[in-house]
Amino acid sequence: MIGRLTGIAIDRGIDGCCVLDVQGVGYEVFVPLRTIARLPGPPDEVTLHVHTHVREEMLRLYGFADLHDRFAFRTMLAVSGVGPKLALAILNDLSAAEVSLAVAGADKKRFASVPGIGKKMAERLVLELKDKIPALPGMDGPLPTAAAAHANGRAGEVASALVGLGFSRGQAEVAAGKVVAEQDARPIETLIRQALATFG
Repeated sequence: MIGRLTGIAIDRGIDGCCVLDVQGVGYEVFVPLRTIARLPGPPDEVTLHVHTHVREEMLRLYGFADLHDRFAFRTMLAVSGVGPKLALAILNDLSAAEVSLAVAGADKKRFASVPGIGKKMAERLVLELKDKIPALPGMDGPLPTAAAAHANGRAGEVASALVGLGFSRGQAEVAAGKVVAEQDARPIETLIRQALATFG
């Protein structure tokens, strides 16, 4: 099983898939959109902590910038009805610390705001993760509320994602400014797609 990869991100897509060149071998790795927005471009290297998912004849790699996110991803896979696609969708919008905060506060609405998660799944996540995702190491101080976390630097995150997809910094900032409202709490994936639509 592959547990970690260090290489150069030579390609990245809006679906969260990036190609990591590791000594001449290109690995397709699916990463949260929050992470793909921050991946350095060539020639800088990046290290991703990898979860190798094997199902029947399919092998897929999921990569995370830190061990906390990978831990949260793996833990969510143990929840009934949650597969890699849904766990990744949650981490598109929430960091591991925010997942921990939502679970600790039984914040079902926060989970339900993620595309693809309904009321029942949100309730199941809170219930089944209660004793599985503790307060994360290194997060001893007060964690920000979900609204505050999403308001801070939201337009910057969208702009960084667009730059990663090949747009100039100026184009990216203009597009982000058009779709990101003050105190915007919509999922980052939604904002990126809407920003891309402005180039149509």
